Amino acid sequence: MIPDRVVALIAARAAGTALHQITGPRHSLAELAAPSARATTHDGTARLTLSVDLPYPTDITGTCRQLQREISEQVAHLTGLDISEVMLTVRRLVLSDRSARVL
Repeated sequence: MIPDRVVALIAARAAGTALHQITGPRHSLAELAAPSARATTHDGTARLTLSVDLPYPTDITGTCRQLQREISEQVAHLTGLDISEVMLTVRRLVLSDRSARVL
């Protein structure tokens, strides 16, 4: 049995990796806070709750769906657990191109 805190660490790392892959080099991820995660495991299944920052502009809904899918697949692959839910909260949107900002 894998402790909840270990599953949460794996989920947070998977979220960071997935976010980098989804947003690609067009967004600077330096100002985004690291994803945070909590996990609850029971009888071979896990429920994940994550908080992330997203670069803006981005397709928020599409990015969140893709993040949920990527995190679920990666955590399931690394832990052998069935992922029943990935609840994602967007903490904040970070303007990705400061030169486009109008003050």
